[in-house]
Formats: sequence, C-alpha cells, structure tokens
Amino acid sequence: MSEEKKNVSTRRDFLKTTGVAAGALIGGGIIGGLVGYNVNGTSPTTAPKGTSPSDHTQHANAGFQFFQNNRDFEVISNAMERIFPKDDLGPGAIELGVPYFLDRQLAGQYGSNTKEYMQGPFAVGAPTQGYQSRLTRAEVFKQGIAKLEGEAQARFNSGFASLEPQQMDEILTAFAKDEVPMVGTTSAFFFRLLRTATLEGAYSDPMYSGNNNMDGWRMKDFPGHQMAYISVIESEEFQKIEPKSLGSM
Repeated sequence: MSEEKKNVSTRRDFLKTTGVAAGALIGGGIIGGLVGYNVNGTSPTTAPKGTSPSDHTQHANAGFQFFQNNRDFEVISNAMERIFPKDDLGPGAIELGVPYFLDRQLAGQYGSNTKEYMQGPFAVGAPTQGYQSRLTRAEVFKQGIAKLEGEAQARFNSGFASLEPQQMDEILTAFAKDEVPMVGTTSAFFFRLLRTATLEGAYSDPMYSGNNNMDGWRMKDFPGHQMAYISVIESEEFQKIEPKSLGSM
C-alpha cells in the first residue's frame, strides 16, 4: 500500500476500529464518519444531497426483488451512503451497488430469517444474545425505512432522500442512540442491521450484487478469490494482486 494511502485518515478508518453495541455508542458519540464526521472532527466531502434512481448507474436496469417502490429504495440508499460515503479513497455505498445487495438479501432467507429460531418468548436482550425480535429482518427494514421517512417529515418537512447530509446524519444519530420509537424492535437494533448490511454489501463478492467492479476490495488491496499464490507466496514484500470474483473463476 502506498504511503499516501497509509497516511490518509478517513471515515472508513474509523469504521474498522469503532462499533455500536446495546444502543450505546462506543468511543463517545456517533462513530467518526459513520454519519457525518471524520476522526478529526471535520465535515467530510460527501456526495450532493439526495439521490435518484439514475444515480445507481451500475444497476440501472436491475430491478427490485424486495423493494416495492423507488421512494423506499432511495431512502435506504441515502442512509447507506451516509454510512459508507464516497471519499478520496474510492466509491461509496451507492456506486458500489450496496442498496441492490440489500434488496437481494431481504428478498431471500436473510430477510425471512428462514434458518433462525423465531419462536417466543420475546424480550429486549443483551448485545451478546443475538437476534431477539419477533419481526423478521424484512419487517424490521420496512418499519425502519418508514420511520426514517417519518422523522424526516417531522423534523424537516421533507422526504429523507431530499435532506441535506447533516440532516440525514441527525436522524441516523437519533436511531443509533435509540431515540426513535419502533414496534417489536428498537431503532438502535435497526441501525446496527443497516450498518452491518452496508459493510457486508461493500465487501461481499460481486455475485451478490454489491462491491461493483470489486472496488470495495481494491480500496483494501484485497485479492478476492485467487486460484493460488504459488508464484508470490515466498516474497517478503507486499503483493498487490488484481482481485478476482467467484464469477470470474
């Protein structure tokens, strides 16, 4: 990795070392750059407020498998972009196709919790107890998106996707701090699901509809799925290898 990359302190650096647990924010305050501020406390460069379907250039004709309308998709797309924004190191969640990754996941077993125990009793559990809601992930996201839009209308009299970046940050911060009432779950739990899905979509194999052009891997110099490393395994120097996806093998 170049010295320039090593010395750049960005929001993604903070994502690697900070987390959210039990509805409380580790490290004090919303994690640096998770929504709005980098580790130096300054407002980062971000994409213009709001996005439209035309912004999803890589998946413009892909269609939805879970989302029923453009409004809900744009709400979640903008929320994901605030969590994983475009910066000097590379593309953000929208360019990487992360909202489409989530769309496919929610339409499948992830969204329906097919392989998980979903019987009662139901209670708000400790962070170490895992999934505790009676709702499926699909239901949690549907409600969470409606709440994001509702908070935007209540606070700013505008749709979430039309807000200024700092206004989106204010709402996402309220969710992370568990300040927004939800039924059958908590806003902090929804935020954790959203954040996790965003990172998974950015770094998953492109066959799952995220990580467009393997750019998520390229930002980390991750080689993806190589058949072998026999030609470089004995080298003591860092090897920058062009990544390969499962679909290219």
